[in-house]
Amino acid sequence: MNAVFSKNMNEENFPVAALAGRKLRPTVEAYYAAARYADDIADTPNLTTEEKLSKLNKAEKAFFAGMNGQQFSDDNENAYRLGRIFHDEKLDASLYTDLLKAFTQDARNTPIAVWEQLIDYCRLSAAPVGRFILALHDEPPSAYLAAETLCAVLQISNHLQDLRQDAENLRRCYLPQELMDKHDVRFSDIYLSASSPQFKALIGEIVDKLQKMLRDASVLPALVKSKRLKMQIGIILSLTNSMLKKIIKHDVLVTHVHLSITDWAKALSIGMLQGLMRKTGKAANVL
Repeated sequence: MNAVFSKNMNEENFPVAALAGRKLRPTVEAYYAAARYADDIADTPNLTTEEKLSKLNKAEKAFFAGMNGQQFSDDNENAYRLGRIFHDEKLDASLYTDLLKAFTQDARNTPIAVWEQLIDYCRLSAAPVGRFILALHDEPPSAYLAAETLCAVLQISNHLQDLRQDAENLRRCYLPQELMDKHDVRFSDIYLSASSPQFKALIGEIVDKLQKMLRDASVLPALVKSKRLKMQIGIILSLTNSMLKKIIKHDVLVTHVHLSITDWAKALSIGMLQGLMRKTGKAANVL
């Protein structure tokens, strides 16, 4: 997530609701709406840190009020409604509250020191979405780790796409300081008109890490039972691979990378087929 301006669900590169059938779609839409509302709070440039934290705290209170069947008069209808749904579906509260913890970090502009800290952030900001989808489909916990890895790749690739936007609007940076120091890159380099060789090397190392993670995550279709979910995960694996290749090919400080119609066509044909045909324990050939 982490977009400065609110997006319609279908405008995301990897729309969450696409992973749900008609029966589950209202629940997924409610989850997305509540997450989007909280994310927008953390990403609003004209709010102070204290105002953001106060609003996020109210969203959490509204959510738990919904879960506990209590009345709540604040303007957090999305969070309250999600709490009611979580109560009815017997879903774990952490699937939403972990997101709020990540948005709290965003509100505070918590700096990222090392790669492992970025992965920990993704466990709060992205992994809950994967666990939520798996829980709705009653998928086994054995699929959670691969889903967590895939969600982290999606999250960090979005960070790379939005580097300049996050810096200019929020003075926020998700690049680990350790890697920046290694490549002699400074935060101010993000404001340059084009990437320096050092900056390109930094992005290249991060993409290399993400491609390795994507290979680890490619076993996910083999770990889920739902055929529909297998196909959809295959599509996302293909789209993610295409996105990482585009990030390497283009200068992220010059071009905001988008998936093309060709990328989607390839994912819908090859990715869907690979996901559906994936045998248990065998990774998908996404690269």
